[in-house]
Amino acid sequence: MARLLEQYKSQVRTALRDELEISNPMAVPRLKKVVVSAGTGSPQVDKDRLGAVMNDLARITGQKPQLCRAKKSVSNFKLRKDMGVGCRVTLRGKRMYEFIDRLVNAAIPRLRDFRGLHSKSFDGRGNYSMGVPDQSIFPEIDLAKMTYSQGMNITFVTTARKDTDALALLAGLGVPFRRTEEQKN
Repeated sequence: MARLLEQYKSQVRTALRDELEISNPMAVPRLKKVVVSAGTGSPQVDKDRLGAVMNDLARITGQKPQLCRAKKSVSNFKLRKDMGVGCRVTLRGKRMYEFIDRLVNAAIPRLRDFRGLHSKSFDGRGNYSMGVPDQSIFPEIDLAKMTYSQGMNITFVTTARKDTDALALLAGLGVPFRRTEEQKN
């Protein structure tokens, strides 16, 4: 079992139940999935970029990415319908918890001038999205073989109905959020 999953089951779930005053144990917020996506732009500009990004994303997540294609043609961007413009990976279960563990404990601390993640990036329904400026923060990426610097988006999908419940869940799992002025006093 993943270390973070064990921590959720033994500590975080009971702490959330007490903190949020939930009587039903099935109503305690939990993670459903984590979606990691990266857009590469038009393949007309650089044909090798999409393959390199897919390889890096597969190395980071441990799962083969799904190719995302353009839905319609846009002449200003030199884009035609059905061209590959990005990729995404949906993580669930054990792989999801292992990815979050590596993200929180190994990758995020390597960000330059990091002061914490914004706690205002929730969507109003308990899901949190964050951006990573460069894939080189992950220890799985070999900097000598890296050809492109590529950012990515990471979305945490939870069963929480309110942003405050999802914030408590992610903070309990160790996601480092920035302290606001009210919390500092």
